[in-house]
Amino acid sequence: MSSMTFGRYSFRDTFVHRLDARNKIFLMILCMVAIFFQFKMWSTALLLSGLYLVALIILMIISRVNILQLFKSLSGMWLFIIILMAIYIFVPNNNYYLPVAFKIASLQVRWDAFCQSGYIILRLIMMISLTMVLTSTTKPMDMTYAFEWFLSPLKLIKPARFVAHEIAMTLSIALRFIPTLLEETERIMKAQSSRGVDFNRGGLFKRFGAVIALIIPLFVSALERSEELANAMIVRGYDPRANRTRYRLLRFSWRDIIAFLLVAIGFAGVIVLFVFDRTGSPLDLIWHLFKVKGF
Repeated sequence: MSSMTFGRYSFRDTFVHRLDARNKIFLMILCMVAIFFQFKMWSTALLLSGLYLVALIILMIISRVNILQLFKSLSGMWLFIIILMAIYIFVPNNNYYLPVAFKIASLQVRWDAFCQSGYIILRLIMMISLTMVLTSTTKPMDMTYAFEWFLSPLKLIKPARFVAHEIAMTLSIALRFIPTLLEETERIMKAQSSRGVDFNRGGLFKRFGAVIALIIPLFVSALERSEELANAMIVRGYDPRANRTRYRLLRFSWRDIIAFLLVAIGFAGVIVLFVFDRTGSPLDLIWHLFKVKGF
C-alpha cells in the first residue's frame, strides 16, 4: 500500500509544478478525451498509442514523477487485466477481422481479442498516470481553488450559490485522504497479521473473514478521522457560506500558454486523424494531405 503515489503531492521546482492548477485540470481532461478516441484502423490506434506513451514518459520525466512507483501502484490490477482478457477472448464478436490466433474446441480466438484488451488496458494505465501526475504536482489547496473556479457558474444560480465551494472542498478533502487511508490500511493489515490473520492463504471463507477483519476497522478509523476533521473545521470557524479571501491567488503565466498550445495542437491532430480514419491508414492520410496541397 505504501507504494501507491496517487493523491500524494511532492514538492519539486519543475515546469509542470509551476503550471496553474486550473490549466492542469483542463489539459488533463483534454488528454483523457484524446486517449479514449476509438479508431477503426489498428495502424492509427497503434501509432497514436506509441505517441501517447512517449509524451507521457516525457511528462513524467519533466515533472519528476517516479515511473517505478507507477508500476508498483498498478500491481493490483493484474486480476482486472486477466478478467478483461478472458471477456474479450471467450465472448464472440462478429466485428473481429484479424486472423485466428488459436482455437479452443469450436471457439476461434482471433488476434483482435488481444489487441482490443491490450488497447483498453493501455488507455486505463495512461489515464491513471495522468491523474497521478496531476495529484503529484498540484497542491491540495490549489486544486480546491481550481475546482471552485470551474464550478463558479453555479454561483449565478441563487439556490446553488454556495454549492461550488462545498463541492470543491469535498473533492479536495477526498483527494487528500486517499494516501492517508492507504497508510491506515497498511497499518491495520500489519496489526491483524500480528494477531494471526492471514490475507494471502486459505480458502474462500477464511479470506472473506480476513477481509472483514480489515474493512471494519478501516471504516471505524475513517469515520473517526472525518469526525475529528469536522470538529477541527468548526473550532477554527469554518463557514462555507461566508465571503472568503485568499492569501495566494491563481494566475496564468507564459508556461500555461505554452502547455495549452502544445496540448491543443496535439488534440487537434487527434481529431484530424479521427475524421480521416475511415479513409485508410495514417500513411494514406499523409498522402491525401500532400495531394490536397498540390505536392
